[in-house]
Amino acid sequence: MKPLKDYKTQLYKKYLYSHFNIFYILIIFIIFFMSLPFFSSGQSKEELENQINTKSVDILKLEEDIKKYQNELNTIGKQKNTLASSLREIEINRKKLTLNITLTENKIDQTNLKIQSLSNEIGSKEDSISLDMRAIKSNFKLINEAENKNLVQLILNGENITDIWNDLDQMFFVREKIREKVVELRQIKGELESVQTATEKAKEELVYLKNGLADERKIVEQNKKEKETLLSKTKNSEANYQKLLKDKKALRDALEKELRDYESQLKFILDPNSLPGANVLSWPLDNVFVTQQFGKTSASKRLYASGSHSGTDFRASVGTPVKAMAEGVVKAVGDTDTTCAGASFGKWILIDYNNGLSSAYGHMSLIKAVPGQKVSRGEIVGYSGNTGHTTGPHLHVTVYVKNAVKVESKDSRACPGKTLTQPFAPVNAYLDPMYYLPKY
Repeated sequence: MKPLKDYKTQLYKKYLYSHFNIFYILIIFIIFFMSLPFFSSGQSKEELENQINTKSVDILKLEEDIKKYQNELNTIGKQKNTLASSLREIEINRKKLTLNITLTENKIDQTNLKIQSLSNEIGSKEDSISLDMRAIKSNFKLINEAENKNLVQLILNGENITDIWNDLDQMFFVREKIREKVVELRQIKGELESVQTATEKAKEELVYLKNGLADERKIVEQNKKEKETLLSKTKNSEANYQKLLKDKKALRDALEKELRDYESQLKFILDPNSLPGANVLSWPLDNVFVTQQFGKTSASKRLYASGSHSGTDFRASVGTPVKAMAEGVVKAVGDTDTTCAGASFGKWILIDYNNGLSSAYGHMSLIKAVPGQKVSRGEIVGYSGNTGHTTGPHLHVTVYVKNAVKVESKDSRACPGKTLTQPFAPVNAYLDPMYYLPKY
């Protein structure tokens, strides 16, 4: 018969090893669980990935088609302005804008699939961590009870110290491994949450873009009306179209002379020290191509002189997003076509920036900003177009000294009986946009 002391030792070892087995099983369970693929309640991870890849292929094809339409628009812009080319341009713009809408819808669908896949994985990880933590907490409680009670009693009873320390080493080893695994699981969960957050932000951006493309649907409708109006005025005759262009140019020249004569009489003392340095503005378009520079300059190379181009023109097809060039406030918006059609800015936006400059955007197709609205650098304020006097779609950008430009309503001689409302400034308050924009 074994001594009572040996019997107690064996009982305690049996007690400890039974808990060690629980810990080892838990470790095996964690490792096994981490190696399993995670499935959604509806679709598997593989199914979601296949759908995401299919969307990627569709997106690439749409982008290629949009690029072809843009190249065709660029080619038309270099051709002689005829009725046929104008009608063709309107039609290609309509097709391009429609493809843009489809492209964005595909990107939104793809992002939703990615978020669904990530959400499934995060949910599984969170469940696993919660289960593991409950099991570990329960087993740590048992270990503490063993350390605080049974081990003390055994030591007092004269048990073998070496056996006791070996048992404790095993307990600590198992506990440390479990802790490491929990840290690893938490890290994976954190990584997945970061990816999900980034994907959700991308989704918000795409939804915002889709809303923008909904605006472009409005622009398409405007183009249809423009096409109908053009055919109505010209009766589908090239001769009538060319006469229409000639009349519009004469009206534009008369109005420009009238405005310049008025602005040349305005008095303004320019303090060069009040102006910011070069390159303080950002581009108003994502893709920049200058078609006409700021005309005649004075010695400072930044001042507009009467009788020349008052800003910078950028190539931009109808519906291209136009962005604020710095932080500021929308001072005013308007449409000169409502009083003197085809002779001036068309749809325009005036923004006062916080750096002492103001800018006017002309020939817009759609205005998104409203007077008094605070805007951030890069924020979309409208879409480029072909309103006012143009020889084709583009964006006109004028930069002024902020405290010199005013929005005024003026009776027009060029358009008798009409009151023209738009920005006005003394001649020496016009600045060269390219000096303040990034290097081109």
